[in-house]
Amino acid sequence: MFTDRVDAGRRLADLLLPLAGSDPVVLALPRGGIPVAAEIARALQAQLDVLVVRKLGVPYQPELAMGALGEDGVVVWNDDVRRLARVSDEDVRELVRRETDEVRRRARLLRGEKRPVDVTGRTAVVVDDGAATGSTALAGCRVVRARGAARIIVAVPVAPSSTIAKLAAEADEVVTVLAPASFSSVGQWYEDFSQLTDDEAVRLIW
Repeated sequence: MFTDRVDAGRRLADLLLPLAGSDPVVLALPRGGIPVAAEIARALQAQLDVLVVRKLGVPYQPELAMGALGEDGVVVWNDDVRRLARVSDEDVRELVRRETDEVRRRARLLRGEKRPVDVTGRTAVVVDDGAATGSTALAGCRVVRARGAARIIVAVPVAPSSTIAKLAAEADEVVTVLAPASFSSVGQWYEDFSQLTDDEAVRLIW
């Protein structure tokens, strides 16, 4: 159990200390991943940036992810959920269009006019506050892989073993503090899992 995202970030940072001095880039999945990533970047004295990824929720049950959409138009689908949800192609196209606009808007909000940090030939540490299905982290991995990262590490405080295995097939390494056998949601592993405001997120990044 973590006190809050700062506590989770510090505990995760302890596991990532071998990266110090190797010029990694720490990439936060907003908004929950930002305070976690900020602690890691501070400990490693590394550059910190955001990597905007949006969950593609089933239209009639938005919390159920059937995929994720990342910057640069990267889309990752959970084929099982998408098939069972029976969402029409038209609804899928509309969802992707809407969330593409939202990814661009949030990237401008959080990064301003600055370009993404260059990850070419570097180790990219993709950070979130936890991973349930892993869809957003997978999308993040594919974005930074396409941008030229030499090595990708997914760092999350908590994730079920099935998700860790899925992420390990995409990333070069997965680092977690907790891998519980019983897992219902990320929030159950935090005493304080309150959401950040956009202003709080921007302050942590810059």
